Amino acid sequence: MSVCVGLTGPAAASLDSCVAAIRSQAVKAGVSRSTVEAALQGVAYDEKAVRFSTSQPEYKTPIWDYLAFLVDDARIEDGRAMLKRHATTLANVEKRYGVDRHIVAAVWGVESDYGQFRGDFHVPHALANVACAGRRAKYFRSELIEILKIVDRKDVRLSDLQGSWAGAFGQTQFMPSTYRRLAVDFDGDGRKDLVNSVPDALASTANYLKKAGWVTGMPWGYEVKLPKGYSGPSGRKTRASVTTWGKRGIRHLDGGDLTGAADAGLLLPAGAEGPAFLVFKNFNAIYSYNVAESYALAISHLADRLRGGGAFKVGWPTADPGLSRAERLELQKLLLRAGYDIGEADGRVGAATREGIRQAEARFGFPRTGRPGQRIYKALGGR
Repeated sequence: MSVCVGLTGPAAASLDSCVAAIRSQAVKAGVSRSTVEAALQGVAYDEKAVRFSTSQPEYKTPIWDYLAFLVDDARIEDGRAMLKRHATTLANVEKRYGVDRHIVAAVWGVESDYGQFRGDFHVPHALANVACAGRRAKYFRSELIEILKIVDRKDVRLSDLQGSWAGAFGQTQFMPSTYRRLAVDFDGDGRKDLVNSVPDALASTANYLKKAGWVTGMPWGYEVKLPKGYSGPSGRKTRASVTTWGKRGIRHLDGGDLTGAADAGLLLPAGAEGPAFLVFKNFNAIYSYNVAESYALAISHLADRLRGGGAFKVGWPTADPGLSRAERLELQKLLLRAGYDIGEADGRVGAATREGIRQAEARFGFPRTGRPGQRIYKALGGR
């Protein structure tokens, strides 16, 4: 029996009825009744999961905030340590699938902070919520049944299914249907366990990228220099040879000519005033992992940093850059010290922190944005 906490009357009955229908459908699909009952016991209405199903940060967060958070010094340092710790596994994965180990490690770092963070949601319950009360009900119902099959096969324990509201789980956050198609048993223990096995998680990610069109030896792309006032074609899908981009006035960062027959798109994530990138087929493979250009750029840039590269040469066109994870935590502590009731300082910027920021912004005469940026951070005494 599901427990519809926060819902009463017809809404509660609707969720109960929906979960009951999913139970029946899962059993008909071959999932054991015991797995179905264990996984869906006590399903409660989850407002957060349903709300998240209508909006994702990749599509609403300024690119300079998104990358400041995902590609910070701590994630780079931790990633370099992981490259050393798991050097043999990563070398074997790269040899088997032909995917750059730094890209694989970057996906691992962004998706779960190298296995340190698995997600806020118990996946079967989150999927039941979005299948019954969110958008794309048919899709999420199918994903829920897939994850029940994974548990039934004993690849992953039910208690290990912490992940995202949308059903992604494991150290590199696979959706259940992707898990079925592309997860691999790389450590040879007879189970495809992307939760507890680093080799399985890393190899599965490489397998995904290979099947998505990864070309061994090709870069994802690189930063380029635009001519002043550039207003020509751009976009990941607007492709031309590197030589053609060169004829349009685009140059290497050192001013050298661009030449080459490989097709590339010109990515301008913040318009012509910000950093510009030529992106190749491998960028599209990374893009397919989460279908957001900001995500693909974060993975690509983190991989370059793990390899020893530096920050982008051209700065973001903003007077208020984003904050690293450490700075976000410090901002919360500063807000608390200043008397703003934002709850616990945990580094994760939610509604209470944003409201505290808005109140602080009003105090300093800033526009009330609720955004965790350098301006309010420094106004409150940030270093």
